[in-house]
Amino acid sequence: MSEVVKKATRESYGEALAELAEKYENLYVFDADLAAATKTGIFKKKYPERFFDCGIAEANMMGVAAGMAATGKIPFASTFAMFAAGRAYEIVRNTIGYPHLNVKIGATHAGISVGEDGATHQCNEDIALMRTIPGMTIINPADDVEAKAAVEAAILHEGPVYMRFGRLAAPIFNDKETYKFELGKGIKLTDGDDIAIIATGLMVSEALTATEELKKDGINARVINIHTIKPIDKDIILEAAKDTGLIITVEEHSVIGGLGSAVCDVVSESLPTRVIKIGVNDEFGHSGPAVDLLKEFGLSYDNIVKTAKEALGK
Repeated sequence: MSEVVKKATRESYGEALAELAEKYENLYVFDADLAAATKTGIFKKKYPERFFDCGIAEANMMGVAAGMAATGKIPFASTFAMFAAGRAYEIVRNTIGYPHLNVKIGATHAGISVGEDGATHQCNEDIALMRTIPGMTIINPADDVEAKAAVEAAILHEGPVYMRFGRLAAPIFNDKETYKFELGKGIKLTDGDDIAIIATGLMVSEALTATEELKKDGINARVINIHTIKPIDKDIILEAAKDTGLIITVEEHSVIGGLGSAVCDVVSESLPTRVIKIGVNDEFGHSGPAVDLLKEFGLSYDNIVKTAKEALGK
């Protein structure tokens, strides 16, 4: 069996910007003194004349990016998720969201897997914050292939986009040659009518592993990858609700306001279905090795397996 290749989606983001810059001459990149960490430094090295370091002034960077978008350019504003969604929220809302400007926000180092940086940098609220901004598109890719495809999809989309990338290396499970990214469309990765596991980002690979474990006990789980949190794919969610009658959502984000809440909004309106949310509960994270923290907070395949069996009474 071949070894699983892993890569952090923040690296995919930086590489994609550099690779796509020749094709899209209007693409410009802004960073807030974190180019080495967000991997926009890859773009800077190749296209220094189209890269701007705004320093540790994230709100100002968002304003500058808004101005650049107003001139017809396609600016990518990059920093950690905590600063992009948290510190700069008001500017993102009023200067980018309200005029519906074509700014792309590349938010790296999201979630518990920031690890040793601790609670102040482990942003588990960013999706919830961005969901409340009218017209904001939210993308949370699961692996390298999906992340690179998402960057180009963001370029082609007219309007503000929030993209969420991770620090921790994630397994690459998509095939570059056959993968197709469609904004706003979920992807059914496995068939199953006993239970539906709807996951996003880093948790998609955990959901796939959990499915293999559940099979050993005769449980057929449907895994759905929701890479676009907003607008969310209502059809694929309602189909899963109808076919299984039981949904587990899995996200490296707070259970308040993220994927789980979005799924609940869909089913409660059209097809009331039991939904169990796995994510970060109403608490802050803390410093520690990323892999250990994910397990501690229940963001692992074994907890998905345990939760599914309990829900099914097995």
